[in-house]
Amino acid sequence: MARRIVELLRTGQPDESVTIQGWVRTKREQKGFSFIEVNDGSSMAGLQVVINQDVPRYEETIKRLSTGASVEVSGVLVPSLGKGQRIEVKADSVSVFGEADPETYPLQKKRHSFEFLRDIGHLRSRTNTLGAVFRVRNACATAIHQFFQERGFLWVHTPILTASDCEGAGEMFAVTSLDLKQVPMTEQKGVDYSKDFFGKPTYLTVSGQLEAEIMAMAFSNVYTFGPTFRAENSNTSRHLAEFWMVEPEMAFCDLEGDMDLAEAFLKHIFQHVMDTCPEDMEFFNARIDNSVLATAENIIHNEFERLTYTDAIALLQKADKTFEYPVEWGLDLQSEHERYLAEDLFKKPTIVTDYPTQIKAFYMRLSDDEKTVRAMDILAPKIGEIIGGSQREERLDILERRIQQQGLDPADYWWYLDLRRYGTVPHAGFGLGFERLVQFMTGMGNIRDVIPFPRAPLSVEF
Repeated sequence: MARRIVELLRTGQPDESVTIQGWVRTKREQKGFSFIEVNDGSSMAGLQVVINQDVPRYEETIKRLSTGASVEVSGVLVPSLGKGQRIEVKADSVSVFGEADPETYPLQKKRHSFEFLRDIGHLRSRTNTLGAVFRVRNACATAIHQFFQERGFLWVHTPILTASDCEGAGEMFAVTSLDLKQVPMTEQKGVDYSKDFFGKPTYLTVSGQLEAEIMAMAFSNVYTFGPTFRAENSNTSRHLAEFWMVEPEMAFCDLEGDMDLAEAFLKHIFQHVMDTCPEDMEFFNARIDNSVLATAENIIHNEFERLTYTDAIALLQKADKTFEYPVEWGLDLQSEHERYLAEDLFKKPTIVTDYPTQIKAFYMRLSDDEKTVRAMDILAPKIGEIIGGSQREERLDILERRIQQQGLDPADYWWYLDLRRYGTVPHAGFGLGFERLVQFMTGMGNIRDVIPFPRAPLSVEF
């Protein structure tokens, strides 16, 4: 049975008989023998293989080997004389599963731009950088489940198809089974949704939060982890049309408990990645952003700063810095403001709470002064907001009023209001954009390079 290369690099011992499978990264031919480096995706480094001319079908095999070819190698581990490697494989047999034409194979031993790699999304995960990204992404996902499962949270699969708009933003993808060449119309010249599959306007979800609240009212602590969608026509390095969200929801929890959990959550993820992907994180620090390791240490070892939105505005107004966007109570914080607080002023993750009512969603709990809501955002150096959350409004009369104030129809949220009629409790939760987390952790400049198959305006390949 084939062994994973990462395991052999860490624990393999000379004289062990092994079989490895993977793809050729490099080949060097010498007189009477050849070297190839084989990588199976389990680690940044590959394993060097020495193929002597006495290996069966040596000449034929060497001709078929080039960068990108897939192979199976059986042999014995031996101490390596090469720099930076402890062991290598002395091959007894080499089988080529698939060749790669060296004249047309697009990945060569040189640096390729990330823009170029996005055009060959079916091959880019074989590169060092993207391979490291997706190993870190996997470690982040593992840490997320580990964190919540150890604390007794129930993982909830919330629907991708929805008839409600959680955020009230209106930037949603419509879903229909209607024939767009012959759309049925009502007498008022509108689309007759009664003829559609669900009988009403339906969309891809922007959040699983409202459904998570339903489940929290039965299981106390739950979390979602799944794809969400936003039809925002933006081509920036920070936006995707399809992205993954993590959204825990806790019954019998207030804003303080929400913040405590979110802080512990981020620390756990960063620590797990540092423990399980040290070589990948060192690679990002050396090749992508030389503050990657320092950022991780900052997250893990510092208590997060906490202050109200009102205090944050006062500090921004006193700042010895000119901002592009105005700083005024009642206006939302922009990325430049968030980064100033976390990066320049406090130099560590910062939690801003109690935002003005008019700039936050209807479901956030109204404060006693009715000017603010019990919301919180975690701001991180270099990226700005990474987590947004709130204590939810559990009082029926106030929730109904807030829905109406935001121009929404309470009838569309009848089931959400029922949660306040039947056994309502204080509860809270937050949302973490998974790709933004991976981007922040790795230092990658574009969010499209931290998801295997990015979906963005005019981009739906692979």
